[in-house]
Amino acid sequence: MTEAVDRSEPLPDPDAVEHEHPDVTGGWLRPAVFGAMDGLVSNFALIMGVVGGTSANDTKPIVLAGLAGLAAGAFSMAAGEYTSVASQSEFALAQVEIEREEILRNKAGEEAELAVMFVEKGVDEDVAREVSAQIHRDPENAVRVHAREEFGVDVDDLASPMLAALSSFFAFGLGAIIPVLPYLLGVESPWTAIALSLIGLFACGAIVTRITARSWLFGGVRQLALGGAAAGLTYLVGDAVGGVIG
Repeated sequence: MTEAVDRSEPLPDPDAVEHEHPDVTGGWLRPAVFGAMDGLVSNFALIMGVVGGTSANDTKPIVLAGLAGLAAGAFSMAAGEYTSVASQSEFALAQVEIEREEILRNKAGEEAELAVMFVEKGVDEDVAREVSAQIHRDPENAVRVHAREEFGVDVDDLASPMLAALSSFFAFGLGAIIPVLPYLLGVESPWTAIALSLIGLFACGAIVTRITARSWLFGGVRQLALGGAAAGLTYLVGDAVGGVIG
């Protein structure tokens, strides 16, 4: 049986209400996760391709390719994320400006439009009209509410392009260093790099499930299979090309 709500009690202070969720749309989580995954998978595959196309005792090309892949990928990811997030934020702000002009030019129409949105969410019409009227007392507050309701943008919490770029850069570098690390430490056998990379793939997949509904085992095995397949196929390509040009 549902407990009745006592509406005579004053509402609590918003700052005192504990209702937190992880950042699901912010500027650092997505690029950090995909940066680390991409760094590990792409550099693991790149190194395996070079291993397949070079002699077993020559590790210099492997180290060079691994470090070049790390640097190129990290800078590319950072530049791409910065441009992507900046463009998205600029587009969102442009739409907010359009909404601001509409509110200033047609206050009554925008107020009615917001009331209709609240009604569609289950609010009684009289209440929806009153809430909309109160919101529109402050034009800037009205802009923020309309932006959230109409196109899902929080003008006070837009993603930071610089944060996205830095997250991508360091995350990619962290993932990409794993397969080349054994060679940097003087280990010539590719099996050490392979084992370390496979462990890293499983760990990355398992860690990602901390923010999803999947089990850690499923996430780890899935990433292990996908990354391992990419590296294996690239090894075969390197082996075939190395045999032709060797």
